[in-house]
Amino acid sequence: MRITLAPCFLLLTCAGALAQTVAPAASSSAATATPAPPASITTLQAVTVTGVVPGPGLWKVSRGDHVLWIMGMVRTVPSGIEWRSAQVAQTIAASQVVLEAPGVKTKLDTNWLGKLFLLPSVYHAQRNPDGKTLQQVLPPALYARWASARQQYLADDRGVERLKPMFAGFKLYSAALKQHGLRSSGKINDTIKQLAEQHQVKLEKPRYTLEVHEPRQAVKTFEASGLDGTACLNQILDVVEHRLPALRASADAWATGDIATLRKVRQADTDDSCESAFNTIIAKSVGVTDLSRRLESTWLTAADTALASHTQSFAVLPMDNLLDPHGYLAALQARGYTVIAPDAEDASTTDPAAAASTAAAAASSTH
Repeated sequence: MRITLAPCFLLLTCAGALAQTVAPAASSSAATATPAPPASITTLQAVTVTGVVPGPGLWKVSRGDHVLWIMGMVRTVPSGIEWRSAQVAQTIAASQVVLEAPGVKTKLDTNWLGKLFLLPSVYHAQRNPDGKTLQQVLPPALYARWASARQQYLADDRGVERLKPMFAGFKLYSAALKQHGLRSSGKINDTIKQLAEQHQVKLEKPRYTLEVHEPRQAVKTFEASGLDGTACLNQILDVVEHRLPALRASADAWATGDIATLRKVRQADTDDSCESAFNTIIAKSVGVTDLSRRLESTWLTAADTALASHTQSFAVLPMDNLLDPHGYLAALQARGYTVIAPDAEDASTTDPAAAASTAAAAASSTH
């Protein structure tokens, strides 16, 4: 019996705190700079963007009269917002398919009993060997930074000290976001799915499948990989100490549809680099060494199919990918598609909501 699971089951439970799906991997390397002193943690004012917000405009990808509208998503948004976009609602209603953000799914060759027996292994893989604490496994300078941040964001969580650095970092990151009025954008993705269901539009999930025939061996591979996450924790501390203002600015800009600011202040991609390293280890355990390329190919194939088969489609991609000059949009342009950003000079003439209104008015005038 083969069970299809979300990637979070096989050791990815930690990553779920940072993202709803495995985003296209960022090409970043582990930070090696000298750690900043603990006293440098930034104190922020409350997030000011609240209430109903429209989010950003849509990217237009077209060939002939077939169009794919793409919405850019950030991983964190202001916690006090309610996202409501008439443009997105009308675009989805007029589309024939909605493509979710690309991701990875894992197929475990095991039955429910085998899955149950895996749980202790997964639990153990998140903790330092031999019951060691973070103070015992981290370099003194890095532990000093961790201790200062933990006091501010996780003072009541004693169990976190026995987690491996990467897993402890994930918990710290989540707590820091919450304390500064930021949250995951997962509810917005849920709303998009609900709109597709409401208008009976087909929902597709571009997923690359990792088939794990030996789940226990995959867990052992992770434990033997040496990926304890020290570099990942270092990156997360950099964000918590210095880059939360940039995260907030990006979240606010997304909420208000300020593409210009989004271009200037990209969201800190710590979770991308940590997830990339994490998922690469899992992928290598089943013989996959180019997971990022395969994930991109999976999404581009789905986009090609949507554009060839439907007059209008809708998709969601990470905002950082849309703003990356070497991202998926560049690949689409290389395939001969026309790409127009929402802040381009002629974007106002290609607004999908405006086009839908014009078409409706034209139809009514003929009766």
